[in-house]
Amino acid sequence: MRTVSDAERRARLGRRHHLARPVASVERAAADLAGLHSSDPTTVYLSAWARVRRFAPADLETALYEDRSLLRMLVMRRTLFVVPPGLAGPMDVVCARTYAAAERRRLATMLREQGVTTRPERWITDTEAQVLEALADGERSAPELTRVVPRLAKKLTFGEGSRWQAEVGVSTRILFLLAGEAKVVRARPRGSWTSGQYRRARVDRWLGEPLDEPPEDEAAATVLTAWLRVSGPATITDVRWWTGWTARRSTATLGAVGAEEVALEDGTPAYLLPDDLARVKAPASWVALLPSLDPSTMAWKERAWYLGPHAGDLFDRNGNAGPTVWLDGRVVGGWAQAPNGTVRVALLEDVPAAARRRIDAEAERLHEWLGDVRFRTRFPTPLERRLIA
Repeated sequence: MRTVSDAERRARLGRRHHLARPVASVERAAADLAGLHSSDPTTVYLSAWARVRRFAPADLETALYEDRSLLRMLVMRRTLFVVPPGLAGPMDVVCARTYAAAERRRLATMLREQGVTTRPERWITDTEAQVLEALADGERSAPELTRVVPRLAKKLTFGEGSRWQAEVGVSTRILFLLAGEAKVVRARPRGSWTSGQYRRARVDRWLGEPLDEPPEDEAAATVLTAWLRVSGPATITDVRWWTGWTARRSTATLGAVGAEEVALEDGTPAYLLPDDLARVKAPASWVALLPSLDPSTMAWKERAWYLGPHAGDLFDRNGNAGPTVWLDGRVVGGWAQAPNGTVRVALLEDVPAAARRRIDAEAERLHEWLGDVRFRTRFPTPLERRLIA
């Protein structure tokens, strides 16, 4: 059995994730990485900055809102990704719709129990139809939709009787369902590129046609092939983590794409695509500053081979990765933007002096690129808090 060492995995990461050698366009980066995370609005821009030559925010805005060669969609693990339309359809079929169905049942139960309606399924369907009708002539924000569809203003109580009790507007849940079923897409934000207050648009109007909906087995094979191409070798635990699939679907799809079993350095079984078994040489030495929730940091569930002992400093309690500093395929520290705009770096292990100079130069390059832009990550980590303080 072919053994893939940790060193080769890091070489693959540097090359396949476009960190050792940037690419020419944000469309190429998003397609090759099987999507860029976008739950935190700044993440996708900073991920592109690290991977695309001469990248500017306008490049991504053009791709998202004018050319529409990329879409911001709710797909794996209830997470926003920026993906090409050709991948968004399969991801919706085998990732998003599973939790959308569960959320529909949950919402129906809450509407009935909290006295909103005795026919919750019909109420949800009618409300969705009203929202889609309101979006027939263009984009609207959630507040604008609520003025047109008054039902969206209703409040539901979550976690009643617990310390997490809160009220959430029906608009949040209905738009979540429509996003999970690929009927609406997030369009331009109401503010700058650091804003998460997106307008919504109908997918069929935004693209001129609905997304492709292949059969489930075909969609699963498309999604797994795209991800395994960039992130293999991966264990079954990694596959299940990234896709959100059951063990049964994960195993069946690995078989369907002809994935070859290999051994990792510690003997753990993992998988590569059948045409990707050749050894990969290490690229020239590289450094990178990656943002919170970057697709490289979040690509695998089993992270020791690139994260080392640094999870406690660089992840929050819910498993969200913060900003990280990379050297040749390993995480060696973290960074944060200070209130005055300075990019502060903290290394968690010793690195050669030449590497430290390159890391500092990359931090200065990011500082200059950000200019007057200030941002805060949505899921701050222990190291990030220390750096900002």
